[in-house]
Amino acid sequence: MQIKALSRRAALTGAVCVLGGCSALSSLNSASEPLDTYDLRPAAGSKAGRRTSRTLLVARPDAPAAMSTDRIMVKPAAAAITYLPDARWSDEAPLVLQSLLIRSIAGTDRIGYVGRSEGGPVPDTALLVRMDEFEVTVMPEGMLNVGIDVALTLLSDRDQRVIANRSFSGTAIAPDDSALSIVRAFQSALDTLLPEMADWAVARA
Repeated sequence: MQIKALSRRAALTGAVCVLGGCSALSSLNSASEPLDTYDLRPAAGSKAGRRTSRTLLVARPDAPAAMSTDRIMVKPAAAAITYLPDARWSDEAPLVLQSLLIRSIAGTDRIGYVGRSEGGPVPDTALLVRMDEFEVTVMPEGMLNVGIDVALTLLSDRDQRVIANRSFSGTAIAPDDSALSIVRAFQSALDTLLPEMADWAVARA
């Protein structure tokens, strides 16, 4: 598959929305254009440790509107947002993260059941997820930095008591501005974060 690269000039000048100053993002209206589609892999937590037969349901992550799309979000400046022009995620970013969390937690083999909150059995515990960052930032020196920042909250389903909460964040540098390199940088950051999040959730579920 041929990968088309995003030039830094395009990132800085093309299809940019200054927050509070523009309406719909034009890049969201390009559904008729063929885009390369990328998926991300789960990374299971440890199989060693506390095991439980309890059920855990993972809610659809809350995310800003600009992030709740299948487009790969780029911030060329502090108050500007655009998207990679020729690439998209396999689903909306919050649903991609929800699936990654479920599969990474299930991969520990330490919990009775884990699934989406939209279906499945009545849970013992619910995992609420907030996406604060899932984007590429163009740094002043021209480097492309992938940033991921996710807040997790575990709730007891019986009484809605907060069991625990924690934020997880990570970064990775894309070696060049091709879509494939940027996606690989996302995967590199997630390969560290997903096991940490899975282990944290299973230990407290």
